[in-house]
Amino acid sequence: MSRNELRGLYAITEASLQPPEQLPERVAQALDGGARVLQYRDKSGDAAMRLRQARSLAGLCRASGVALIINDDVQLAVDCGADGVHLGKDDADPAEARRRLGAQAIIGVSCYDQWQRAQSAAEQGADYIAFGRFFASRTKPAAVQADVQLITRARRELGLPVVAIGGITPHNGGQLVAAGADMLAVVQGVFAAADVRRAAAAYAALFTGTGNG
Repeated sequence: MSRNELRGLYAITEASLQPPEQLPERVAQALDGGARVLQYRDKSGDAAMRLRQARSLAGLCRASGVALIINDDVQLAVDCGADGVHLGKDDADPAEARRRLGAQAIIGVSCYDQWQRAQSAAEQGADYIAFGRFFASRTKPAAVQADVQLITRARRELGLPVVAIGGITPHNGGQLVAAGADMLAVVQGVFAAADVRRAAAAYAALFTGTGNG
């Protein structure tokens, strides 16, 4: 998947939302529902389990033509054959990640509410930037509030795909897509749902003009 194809639901896993053995099936449901990018996020210290899960998800994503992004961990991205990595403020810089992952890797950077961080990420070769939170978030309730105008400005000035994250639902996500968000990153709204496929489809519909936004 190229930078130009980064559009749609960006589903992010959360270890606490299901037993480990259920993760592949729930991810498969999200992909079937229309997720276009999947981020594997697991903050546990169980390196062997994380590698097993990441390799399993890499296979599912390849079969579906969906990009697998690893949260924070460049080495895990290398080891599991992921398509790329997502970096926060305490992680490797994009240039170092690029050196290790190669020219074709997809590298994303969390920019929170910080325009200068977005500019720096673009200058260092990031493939997409993420802003948020935009709404109250159960995953990161203390996260800073971002202004929707950051999305519009980034699309106009940086020329990179923009991800919006934080408390996004099928009912409020449409305004972010309208502002220029290329992807909506969702954790709880997908993986905490009783019907993961249906939840993913509701977000995917926002990008086809048939959603609730």
